[in-house]
Amino acid sequence: MEENSRGISPRRSKRSTVHKIAAANEPNLFDALPDDLVVSVLCKLSSSAASSSDFINALLTCKRFKRLGFHQLVLSNVGSKVLAVKAKNWSDSVHRFLIHCVNAGNVEACYTLGMIRFYSLQNRGSGMSLMAKAAVKSYAPALYSLAVIQFNGSGGSRTDKDLQAGVALCARAAFLGHVDALRELGHCFQDGYGIRQNITAGRRLLMQANTRELASLLKSLVKQQPNHHHHHRGLNYEQFNCISGSGCSSMSNEPASEGHPVNVFLKEWFELGLGEMGEGLRLCSHKGCGRPETRAHEFRRCSACGTVHYCSRGCQALDWKLRHKLECVPFERWLE
Repeated sequence: MEENSRGISPRRSKRSTVHKIAAANEPNLFDALPDDLVVSVLCKLSSSAASSSDFINALLTCKRFKRLGFHQLVLSNVGSKVLAVKAKNWSDSVHRFLIHCVNAGNVEACYTLGMIRFYSLQNRGSGMSLMAKAAVKSYAPALYSLAVIQFNGSGGSRTDKDLQAGVALCARAAFLGHVDALRELGHCFQDGYGIRQNITAGRRLLMQANTRELASLLKSLVKQQPNHHHHHRGLNYEQFNCISGSGCSSMSNEPASEGHPVNVFLKEWFELGLGEMGEGLRLCSHKGCGRPETRAHEFRRCSACGTVHYCSRGCQALDWKLRHKLECVPFERWLE
């Protein structure tokens, strides 16, 4: 049998050509799937993806995924982990993606982009508008953030404070189960700040906030522990005391509960110097917050030492429990 210059017989070459033609004529089962089914799969992916890179890599798999990945239903279901952008990775393309999600009605994107515009990009009006859009849909973090803005008069002067509006927004977020809002509202009742003083109601709200926070921390610790038969009794008494903050001298070394990803973004944005803060302006001293002052002396400071500043009573109480109570030195003892 004669062979060509490549050493392949004509019969074998003809056979491979026939197979290629047959394969090309076979129907593609993926292309036969209706768009609605593919969109449904992408909706599930966008809401459950562990990171933005996982979601983007999936869209780059084929042209059809890339086209349907920007469907309104898909963008409206994008979850917080996909929207959790790092400050060092901020770019125009990330900004455009967030805008697409906002236009699709994604509440999480409204809040995330609203916070970034208000604090990082200093576009106060647009930022508040986006946060209000999320708050109208009963998104608790947006309600609480707007309450903090009203309490401080952020973006304006001291005369722009609206304590009653702040309490109303905080109460709505607390009703939806937001722990920081519960804690803030409890302190408002205790101090008579923006509402008639009611110490009993304030203590009750603070107990609810501590209980919810403790339950969340216990749940996260149980997930971290290995599932062995020898651990059927769960957490011991010492772990419980350390979490609750009673009887544990090393409470300051305990990791704080994770906040919203946008708070991490704000903290990184200003610590990396990506955004300029005015002279004399400070970040909230609670390491899980990241909110900056928008004018001088906007945040309250510790009345004992005067070295730390907080955007809210909630942040102050939480930072005291996690860290500051072991570091606070009254001003009168500085000379000693």
